[in-house]
Amino acid sequence: MALVFGGAVSAETLLERGKYLMNGVVACGNCHTPGSLMGKPDSSREFAGGHKWVEPPFTTYASNITPDKETGIGNWTDDQIFAAIRTGKRPDGSLIGPPMPGGLYSMISDRDVWAIIAYLRQVKPVKNKVPRGVYRIPLPPAWGQKRSRPEVSRKDKLKYGAYLAGPLGHCIECHTPMVKGRRDFKNQLGAGGFVVRGPWGQTVSANITPDPETGIGKWSEWQVKSAIFTGYRADGSKMFPPMPYHFYQNIHAEDLDAIVAYLRSFKPIKKERKVRHIPPKK
Repeated sequence: MALVFGGAVSAETLLERGKYLMNGVVACGNCHTPGSLMGKPDSSREFAGGHKWVEPPFTTYASNITPDKETGIGNWTDDQIFAAIRTGKRPDGSLIGPPMPGGLYSMISDRDVWAIIAYLRQVKPVKNKVPRGVYRIPLPPAWGQKRSRPEVSRKDKLKYGAYLAGPLGHCIECHTPMVKGRRDFKNQLGAGGFVVRGPWGQTVSANITPDPETGIGKWSEWQVKSAIFTGYRADGSKMFPPMPYHFYQNIHAEDLDAIVAYLRSFKPIKKERKVRHIPPKK
């Protein structure tokens, strides 16, 4: 069983906050660390990148975000890394495209962006040249603006839960279906049905609304929490990647409380998954 005790410390340093976020709910390593998408991260190559996505809209790769100066972000200034997270723009002016959830990352608070940067700066440099992605869809000029964003109060459980499951953890990104190329947050928040492809095959995201028949409305609070950090459903069946359970097991208990409170606030939507998972072709 995962240990999820601990809590926010008012005197936590930027590096302490960054370490908690990056090894927990933000889970950048799930895509950027080799092996992590299958639950077996190569800790010697943390954030070295290389995973490839081939989808109708794009063929792209997880970037090397280690401090290596030739193949990573070692030559980027702190301000340039901040701009990349907040706006999606690299120092050369090019845009970081999907599957990076740029729209949600643009809403991360200033302090948490700086905390993430503090963590990235102390990662071991790894030399690993990764190709740039090719996009067959139009991309916006930027995902957001470099304007100041305040911290979200951890005392407001519902609001902080929305922040954890939105900008930081981007849970709503995978668990909300797309309509005409855009997430339908307005009408189908958390309704699931989005197909995520990877080395595990194809996974159809779950309905995480409080609908009692097709969602998680009948799950207890503990069953919802347990699913998040163990990867097992209320009926005991195992869930599939790319949910980063090996990161989520580090989420503090009070943060899990906030996430569950936020999920409980969703509008119940009746939407059954016909298929949960399709194994990869041999």
